Amino acid sequence: MNFAFDRRLFLAGMTAMTLTATTASAKQRKPFFARTGAKIGIQLYMLGDELTKDIDAGFAALAAIGYRDLELPGLLGKSPAELRAAADRAGVKFSSIHIGPAQLTGPSALNFDTGTQATVDALGTLGITDAVLPIALLPADFAPKPGEGFPAALARGFQQDGVDGWKRTADALNKKAAALSAHGITVGYHNHNVEFAPLGKTTGWDVLIGELDSRVQLELDLGWVAAAGLDPAAMLLRHKGRVRWVHVKDLKPSTRRNYALGIDPTEVGSGRIDWLRVLDAAHRAGVQRYYVEQEAPYKIARFDAAAKSFAFLDRVRA
Repeated sequence: MNFAFDRRLFLAGMTAMTLTATTASAKQRKPFFARTGAKIGIQLYMLGDELTKDIDAGFAALAAIGYRDLELPGLLGKSPAELRAAADRAGVKFSSIHIGPAQLTGPSALNFDTGTQATVDALGTLGITDAVLPIALLPADFAPKPGEGFPAALARGFQQDGVDGWKRTADALNKKAAALSAHGITVGYHNHNVEFAPLGKTTGWDVLIGELDSRVQLELDLGWVAAAGLDPAAMLLRHKGRVRWVHVKDLKPSTRRNYALGIDPTEVGSGRIDWLRVLDAAHRAGVQRYYVEQEAPYKIARFDAAAKSFAFLDRVRA
């Protein structure tokens, strides 16, 4: 009998054993959110008019799906007291809110230019301690050109504003964080993919990261990172300890790399993102909040999309 050692057969056998053990371990492991104790939240922006036409029914529907942790895209045309009462009736809670630039929200709404005390009062009523700027400050003279779509206009505006524009956004965030942190409120920044467009030898993202005070946390939108042709898992680990929230967003393989708010959206788990790898990286990076979000257009009703994404995340074993 020939017992001659065959190195190739040995390595192949060891690889097969490792893969088998890894697969078995993944099958035995509890689902990611049950194992880590994190909540599956949702950014209410994705529900649009389906939510705002009946807030009570909408919150009840979210609670029935399993969502209890909500991030507001603004005040949804309601007062903070009205929103809080509706959330309490449905048994859901707000944990974060997007506070947009005044150029996009209008001067009468709660926005990034709202005074400190008014902001603190509104968030206190809502029970929120996290406030996120959802997009960079626009150039003062921003306006779409005739026939130009809003996403293209935004991308053009940020390019024209260049490095100075991103420094202006960082400075505004630093000042807001200094003012609100004294009241126990954490300030953050949410990305799209325009941040990753080249600006000479740098990008808007790198300028922001270099200028931001450590008090300003990051809300990493994983779908927009992927739309920019970048690796969401690597980005999470690059900013380990700095990413407080993530938007759990998927995209179809047909999405082409771009920096102008272009994405082919789909429900979480139905796209090209490797969620086993990305959720593991998010946990290792110290992420505290996970908010499902999806961009338009939708192939199914928005609440159905929210339910489909929740079902995937509720069982995924990462």
